[in-house]
Amino acid sequence: MSDNLHNRGPQDRSRINLHEKWEVQYWTKELGVTEQELEQAVKTAGSSADAVRAHLSATRH
Repeated sequence: MSDNLHNRGPQDRSRINLHEKWEVQYWTKELGVTEQELEQAVKTAGSSADAVRAHLSATRH
């Protein structure tokens, strides 16, 4: 099945895909971070949305 370009949310909300522009836009808005912060968090914590949230929470305090 091809991607639905009208659906701007991620297909799997448990994973962060930095290779799709609309997913990066979704996650930066959802997590309240810049693209650079999101990329660094994924690099450090992995692509799991829960792991990235926990990482960002720990680094913000």
